[in-house]
Amino acid sequence: METVAFFMGLLAVAMNFLSYLQKKKKNIIVINATARLLYITQYVLLCAFEGVVLNVAGIISSFLAQKKDKPFVQKHLRFVILGVNALIIIMGLTLYKNVYSLLPIVGVLLHTGAFWLDSEKKIRQVSFLGSPFWLIYNLVNGAYGSCIGDALSIISIGISIVRYDLKPNKKV
Repeated sequence: METVAFFMGLLAVAMNFLSYLQKKKKNIIVINATARLLYITQYVLLCAFEGVVLNVAGIISSFLAQKKDKPFVQKHLRFVILGVNALIIIMGLTLYKNVYSLLPIVGVLLHTGAFWLDSEKKIRQVSFLGSPFWLIYNLVNGAYGSCIGDALSIISIGISIVRYDLKPNKKV
């Protein structure tokens, strides 16, 4: 099972890597959600259930963030964001085993919280901050495919920040 989990993690990594190379917010969210489904499969195989639950919560939050311009969500935006974050925290704390169980909670809050922002630049910056939390959690739980992904995610987001956010716009 560990070998299958490793390869699921690597496939998730590829999708996650591609997500942050997207220029448009919608593409970042959709590809990131696909990666989360693959991560969930990996964590199930490794019996790392904090990772499973928090990735499910992350998908829910990402889905709602993508719908934030819909009238209901827009009307109750503050409550939706607070509710989703409370759900993430509660779900994460119910599976608390040790201090390492807190790391994916922070990682999910940062990664999915970024999707509520309007600026792709801010999405990349906040997402960048969430990756080290997942890296440590994955190391502790033997999710080595995901560890590779976390390192690549940090690099990918860094490249995107340089490419889209720091380079001066060239005028034709």
